[in-house]
Amino acid sequence: MAAVSVPSRNKIRKSFNQRVLTWLSIGLFIFLYLPIVILIIYSFNENRFVSIWTGFSLKWYGEVFRDDAFRSAFSISMWLAVWSTVISTVLGTLTAIAMERFKFWGKATYDAILYLPIIIPDIVMALSTLLFFVMLGVALSRYTVLIAHVAFNISFVAIVVRARLADMDAVLEEAAADLGANPWETFRRITVPLLLPGIVAGALLAFTLSLDDFVITFFMAGPGSTTLPVLIFSKLRFGVTPEVNAISTLMFLGSTVLVIISLLIQRRA
Repeated sequence: MAAVSVPSRNKIRKSFNQRVLTWLSIGLFIFLYLPIVILIIYSFNENRFVSIWTGFSLKWYGEVFRDDAFRSAFSISMWLAVWSTVISTVLGTLTAIAMERFKFWGKATYDAILYLPIIIPDIVMALSTLLFFVMLGVALSRYTVLIAHVAFNISFVAIVVRARLADMDAVLEEAAADLGANPWETFRRITVPLLLPGIVAGALLAFTLSLDDFVITFFMAGPGSTTLPVLIFSKLRFGVTPEVNAISTLMFLGSTVLVIISLLIQRRA
């Protein structure tokens, strides 16, 4: 009887745990994504008052694209995202290669510093960067925002590329050298193609982080360098409107597409 009851009790406990975990997961997803779903739905509300649904309409998206402030903020956001992605991808990839393949004095310290932008709160990095530019007497502009974005994006790119580099077989590079390829040819024809999925994934991650960043951008932005997240924050001071919902929906969809592409590239790799 005892031998029969113990497996039965374990089966009941396992079934109960699975049921609890399933409902906890469902509740967590509802808690995280239900507000986003509501925001997207009400971005199509015909009524200007967000809390009153009067019918489906696309007019607020038309209003957004006719808004000069939105077009300017979108242009600046894309400029920052593209340039910060290019610069941080190059520097982050070189950093990952140096950290993974070479030994040098102070490597452990530099390795710890590399993770700081990921670990420390955004407000701390924003204040420290702002004080740095104030001490140098540099006027705030889109270029100070660019430098700040590159500073925190390098770490994310380096970690993604370094993970890819750690799984790469060094024998392939050694075989290329044995066949007569010099270090530059080996890097260009062997190392870079093998690292390309990680480099692209890191670049897409950097682009998404730069496009969505608010805290650091808010502290670093000067006159005429308003980005989309800062624009949304400024509009929220006058209340939540369908235009804000429309802009937020467009940013959410754009960021989601980039993240999905990054995950697909990493999975395929």
